[in-house]
This record gives sequence, C-alpha cells and structure tokens, in this order.
Amino acid sequence: MHRRQLVDYIAMALIWGVSFVLVLQVVAAFGWIGAVTFRAFIASAILLVMARIGGRTLRFGNWRPLAIVGATTVAGQLIGLSFSTPRIGTAMAAIFVGTIPLFSMLLGRISGSERMARTQAVGLLLGFGGVILLVGFPAVPVTATFALGCCGSALGCLSAAFGSNYAHRHLRAVGSWEQTIGTFFFGGAMTLPLLLVVPIPTTPGPADLGYLVLLAGLCSSLAYVLYFRLVAEVGATLAISVEFVVTVLAVFVGAVLLHEPLTPIQLIGGAVIIAGCSQVLGLWPRRRSGAAATLR
Repeated sequence: MHRRQLVDYIAMALIWGVSFVLVLQVVAAFGWIGAVTFRAFIASAILLVMARIGGRTLRFGNWRPLAIVGATTVAGQLIGLSFSTPRIGTAMAAIFVGTIPLFSMLLGRISGSERMARTQAVGLLLGFGGVILLVGFPAVPVTATFALGCCGSALGCLSAAFGSNYAHRHLRAVGSWEQTIGTFFFGGAMTLPLLLVVPIPTTPGPADLGYLVLLAGLCSSLAYVLYFRLVAEVGATLAISVEFVVTVLAVFVGAVLLHEPLTPIQLIGGAVIIAGCSQVLGLWPRRRSGAAATLR
C-alpha cells in the first residue's frame, strides 16, 4: 500500500469500528427495517448529489448486478447488523462481522471460483471453531432473543460474503461511486416495503435524524467508496482484511465504553476467528519453494 491507500484503510477501520454505536441509536429511533431503508437511500442520494455538483460522469452499466449486490451486501448485511446488534451487543456483533472472510472463502470454494489450499482449510476450521466459542459461552443468558440475534448476525455475514463474491465477478468494470450509489439505492428499494411489517416504532427527533445522516453519509457513502476503491487497487483479499481491525475497535468500544459483558472464552473465540481469517486470506507469511510468500 502507498500512503493514500493506507490512509483509506485506516479511515475505513475507524469509521466502521464506531459505526455500531450509531447503529444502536438509529435502530432505537427508526426500527431495524427503517434504519436500513433510510440509511441506504440517504447514502445513495448523498453520493449522487456530490457527483452532480462535482461534474462526475456516472456509468452504471447493467442494473442487474447492482440489484443483486444491493440485495445481499446492502440489504441482507445491514438487516442482519441492525436486527442483531441491539440483541447481542456491539462487541459480539463486531466479532461476527470478522467471519465475513470465512464465509467468502467457503462460498468461493463451493461455487468453484476459489481454490482452497490446505492451510486455508485449516483457517476455516479455526474460524468456525471460534464462532462456536463465541456463541456457546456467552456472558448473558441464552434466551430466544440472544439466539435470534446470533442467527441474524450469521445470515448478515453470509449475505455480505455472497455479495462480495458476486461483485468481484460481475462489477469489476463499474466504478466505486457507481457501485455504492447503485447498490444502496436497490438495497433501500428492496427493504422499503418491509416497513409495512416492521413500522417505525416512535417519532424520531432532530438528534435521531442527525445520527441517521451521520451513519448514512460517513459509514455508508464515504466508507463504501473507500472500500470499493481499495478492492480495485489492492485486491479484495487485502481490502477485506480491514474487518479484523474493525472487530478489534468495535469490541473495545462495546466492552470498555458501553460496558458490554464478554467472557474470557468469548475473547479467545474472537482471537481464534481473526487467526482463522488471517490464514484463509493468506495474510500469514509462509514459505514457498523458491519464492517469498505473497498475498493471494
């Protein structure tokens, strides 16, 4: 990475690391469907207006890949995040987010688009073993609400992994601004009808609207543009490794600042997940015949 890419990487980690606190505030005011719907539309609109003001030419291409990524990486992932975070806490939700690379590699293997080395298979086993430690030894009673939150997190991560694999195959020629605008628009459009089933629980105040705009503009518009740009410049492997830093920051915020309980076994589980993901992504140096180890 050169200096600008490193700045992008660090900025993305910081933004997503604290985003869980904003998610709690927005979900409390708008509900878990409203939080996703309005966040997606505002994020898309902010970038569209900025592009028009700046005279940026937007080329979206075929709408179908944008709709599929919008349904998975945006709607599916953010619904899982918004539904589960109030039920299991920001720290646990963040550790679940760290499993996205595991799901991504597994889906790539199943679809035949990824070839899995023995060390990567070991990494998958480590990662999912960490999930068992995380979910099986909680610091809170295992209630139906807790179980639903864990399921929501897992499904959201699986959805994000599917969308990332699909985008890597079908949206390589689409710019980061177009990808963010298009996928968030379609994600919002797909969740909008669900407001009839899960309505807004209360009348949001000015502070709630401020949290929503901050979440959409900072954690969606800016962060996703940085992410898609890094994917194009340094590759998906290195870009997605930012989830490890996000997990550490969010666990710190949840456990230290919000006083959310975590057991020592859960912390070990989080460390095992990160170790497994690092192995899957090839971020651990290993010897190869006649050449230094490189990133996949």
